[in-house]
Amino acid sequence: MPVALAMGVVGVTGFAAIGSWPSARALLATDLYDTFANYNLTVIPLFVFMGQVAFHAGISGRLFAAANSWLSAWRGGLAMATVGACAAFGAICGSGPATAATMAAVALPEMKKYKYDDALASGTVAAGGSLGMLIPPSVVFIVYGILTEQSIGKLFIAGILPGVLMAALFCAMIYIRCLLNPSLAPPAVRVPWRVRWASLLGVIETLLLFAFVMGGMFMGWFTPTEAAAMGALGSIVLAALGGNCTRKMFWQAAQETVRTSCMVLVIIAGATLFGHFLAVTGMPTQFAAWLAALPLPPMLIIALIILFFLVAGCFVDALALILLTIPIFYPVVSDLGFDPIWFGVIVVVVTQMGVITPPVGVNVYVVSGIDRSIPLQTIFRGSMPFLLVLVALCALLMVFPQITTWLPGVTR
Repeated sequence: MPVALAMGVVGVTGFAAIGSWPSARALLATDLYDTFANYNLTVIPLFVFMGQVAFHAGISGRLFAAANSWLSAWRGGLAMATVGACAAFGAICGSGPATAATMAAVALPEMKKYKYDDALASGTVAAGGSLGMLIPPSVVFIVYGILTEQSIGKLFIAGILPGVLMAALFCAMIYIRCLLNPSLAPPAVRVPWRVRWASLLGVIETLLLFAFVMGGMFMGWFTPTEAAAMGALGSIVLAALGGNCTRKMFWQAAQETVRTSCMVLVIIAGATLFGHFLAVTGMPTQFAAWLAALPLPPMLIIALIILFFLVAGCFVDALALILLTIPIFYPVVSDLGFDPIWFGVIVVVVTQMGVITPPVGVNVYVVSGIDRSIPLQTIFRGSMPFLLVLVALCALLMVFPQITTWLPGVTR
């Protein structure tokens, strides 16, 4: 059953059981209208459209070519280039599965051409795609910010350093694996410096768009919603300047945007209904009070929450999991005195683990759908080393929260 329908049915039925059917019908009408008429949620279709235009305009292919030119001198360079391209494309996309799908179409054929191990190649694409969830603009950050009433702009800025660190750790892990097992990747290929410098022209579009959107929010020129609108316009302008803004391209980008945005908004509507049912039961506040009163150090309680997210992420979609659990766990985190921006980044990193772990690893299924010649279990096997990196990064963010909080603090 679609998760939006499941949450909506349980929410309305539960609300009626506690109250009455007339009140449940009124709640259904109100929540559906309020979700789809919410001005703050317009950032979702706008950022998704920005990423779709960038993809159909060929920006993702040029990003991969540039990353490959600079990293091919290392063994496993194509896999590292895939991670770099995923990070760059995630900066103008905002969706993990969309980033994985894009890079699977661009990078997988190249890695198979050069005889990369199937598990390494497919696992890199699946795990690298998750960077789109952390590097701003991120749909998950937008939803978290709306649920917790935190600044979406600060959440975006907080995700920059952890996102860059994660990409670097992914590349380091690929290099070490290829060093220990040379059969995973072919020998390095040196690219002339002239070609390397020339390839940077393919990165300029992404840098301009990212700097325009994030710089505008950083400088206070526009709000996150206005930034999304300006980013969508900027992607169209760049596509037009590159001669790629055709009617067919625009129509494909619009179709994918409508499909993705409707899916996200319907899930949010279902989760809103479910959240109101939970609110009238009093369960979230009682659970928060019980958890906060446990005779345990606050950091251990946070570790238990993270463990819950890790296990639940294996079975529930990342966005649905956040919508289901944040109303329950956020009061606990607030009562314990933790920074809500820091916790938002932690939540995103943990839910990234869910998109590459069985049985509901969304990014793995996306990659499998793009290249059906690679068995599903091979992709899951290739993703597992990246899961260890995500766990290590989560531990680093807990020990050194400044990685997350420093940049937002500078912007105050």
